[in-house]
Amino acid sequence: MRYLTPVLLGMALLALWEIWVSAASIPVFILPPPSAIGAALVDNFASLIAALWVTVKVTAAAFFWAAVSAIGLAIIFTRARLIEMALYPYVVTLQVTPVVAIAPLILIWVGFDNVSRALVIIAWIVAFFPMLTNTVQGLRSIDPQLHDLMRLSGANWWQRLCYLEMPAALPSILTGAKISGGLALIGAVVAEFVAGSGASTGLAWRIIEAGNRLEIATMFASLALLSALGIVLFYLLSFCEWLLLHRWHESFRRG
Repeated sequence: MRYLTPVLLGMALLALWEIWVSAASIPVFILPPPSAIGAALVDNFASLIAALWVTVKVTAAAFFWAAVSAIGLAIIFTRARLIEMALYPYVVTLQVTPVVAIAPLILIWVGFDNVSRALVIIAWIVAFFPMLTNTVQGLRSIDPQLHDLMRLSGANWWQRLCYLEMPAALPSILTGAKISGGLALIGAVVAEFVAGSGASTGLAWRIIEAGNRLEIATMFASLALLSALGIVLFYLLSFCEWLLLHRWHESFRRG
């Protein structure tokens, strides 16, 4: 029932959508029925899948670099308080500044001949902060007595990091990863919207292109693929979380 109930609800909503659009005689260019969206997905399947692959590559690259840079900077923050005090306000400033406002600057600095690199940078900005804050919180939430035990055992800072801090912070890191994964996709879509030059061939550009042509069914098909990508990404990261934590962490053992 955990999996069947949402499927049945979704099918019922789609059926209600189909009946309501037909009964109300709503034009296709205003709100297409699910059948028209499915037909648009089939007709444009090759081009939409190619655009989906571009968005997947940008999202994956942005998420990878967000994870690597955030974990690395979090380790530095927890070991050098002065560096954290110096850099943290700028990290917060980068996070609270609307990415739509700085995206055109990034495109100009990187160059329109390197649009893919600019898209990754913009998506990285969106995904970076949650990963950093969750990792810092996890590294600082370790029982001080465990640190004392490691010191009494003669462990150096590298051994404490590998055998105590990173394993203990892993639940927080994975929680941040699930948040950042979705934000990386959102950042990739926003970046493609802002790029708006045709050089970006991801799903967001396909949405813009279809909207300019009033191909609303194709817009909905692209949106459905984006939603499916977000769902797959979330459950993939959730599976990684289960794989790494279910044998020992209390949140899974109690379940």
